[in-house]
Amino acid sequence: MGFTEIFVATHDAALKRAGLLDAGGGAPAGQGVRIPDITDYEVEQLGDLAGTAVHAGGADYELTMVDVTSDSLLAVPPAMVRALADLLTYETEGEGNVLDDVAEQWAAQEDMPFGAAQARAYVQQLAELAGDVDDSERTGLYVWSA
Repeated sequence: MGFTEIFVATHDAALKRAGLLDAGGGAPAGQGVRIPDITDYEVEQLGDLAGTAVHAGGADYELTMVDVTSDSLLAVPPAMVRALADLLTYETEGEGNVLDDVAEQWAAQEDMPFGAAQARAYVQQLAELAGDVDDSERTGLYVWSA
């Protein structure tokens, strides 16, 4: 199995990065998180978990095709971007940490290749990336999956 890379970019930069990755190139410069042995499906699962955790469940967290030139590049919908970014600041009434809870739930999904500790690191990084998406700069969160 390959890997999935999640990154912040403009539309044009995302297409260029996807082209490099499709051609087997190394990790291009820029903000991104590379996660081995998962697919876009697991990213969608994370979106659902994050949405539920920040009380935004039921939104459409399905990744969408970006361009017909690359079927490996998908866009993260705005609802998922917000839910992931909210994991950094969301306050719960209990003593639990919502980011930790989401990471544990994500790691517990069937066939996940990593445990809760590694999931927490990934979820933290992805939440920070989501927080870096800036509409005024026309950036978005993208998923490239091998």
